[in-house]
Amino acid sequence: MNPNEFKDIIYEIEANGILTITLNKPQIKNALSPLTLLELWYAVDHAAMDEEVKVMILTGCEEAAAFSSGGYFSQDMLKNIPEKYRKEIDLMDMASKRLCLKFWDFEKPVITAINGLAVGGGFTLPLVCSDLIYISEDAWIALYFVKRAVMMDFATSYLLPLIVGFQRAKELFYFGERIPAQKAYELGLGINKVLPKDNLMSYTRKQAQRLIPPKGPSLAISLMKKTIHAHFRDIIVKQLDLENKGWKKTLRSIDFKRSIEALKKKKETEFIGK
Repeated sequence: MNPNEFKDIIYEIEANGILTITLNKPQIKNALSPLTLLELWYAVDHAAMDEEVKVMILTGCEEAAAFSSGGYFSQDMLKNIPEKYRKEIDLMDMASKRLCLKFWDFEKPVITAINGLAVGGGFTLPLVCSDLIYISEDAWIALYFVKRAVMMDFATSYLLPLIVGFQRAKELFYFGERIPAQKAYELGLGINKVLPKDNLMSYTRKQAQRLIPPKGPSLAISLMKKTIHAHFRDIIVKQLDLENKGWKKTLRSIDFKRSIEALKKKKETEFIGK
């Protein structure tokens, strides 16, 4: 799949080597459909092979007022995907192992600019794929997996405890509360800086320029990233497999079905633990 075929994301590369990937599904607040995830995989693949790309910026389109509302699944979610690409989508890979490892092995710096709500996979994606995360002061994040009675994804079963500690990570997963940008920064949730919304992208671009020539030694930086990531790769793979096993169980649960029914009725879910 070539960048000119992308429907859910915008792929823009500049002469200075900055690649900006923009989630572009404002009607569903940049939710991550199977097509979106597939396009992101191809975007990283192209960026890895393109010597002109020195650094990647990931953000959401302004019209959505969101970075990403997380996973999006519907009965017709595969309908608009060309047949030749449909076979690449593994609906059993709910933890997004394929995309997660693609980002993990990507040796060029990735900066995410969270410019609105970041829910579920809308936050776990940047947590695993980003070298730096900047967030607008009016944005918020939430790990709503528990509200749907499902498993976490993107290897955050390992990464979040590593970042914030076991008890804090469990609290975030178990309760799924909404967290404002400043509090997310104070909790140490991988946020490097909170910025006024109007300054978010300009600051992100300024930092990106510091990572590439003439201001930054891009070769050394990519080697630093590769070396840091190498130590964690095996455990990342293991946790992704465990997360996928958890997804298979939770998607078959009565609690998951009840949560979907409650969501449609805009009511609180009454769980039964089965």
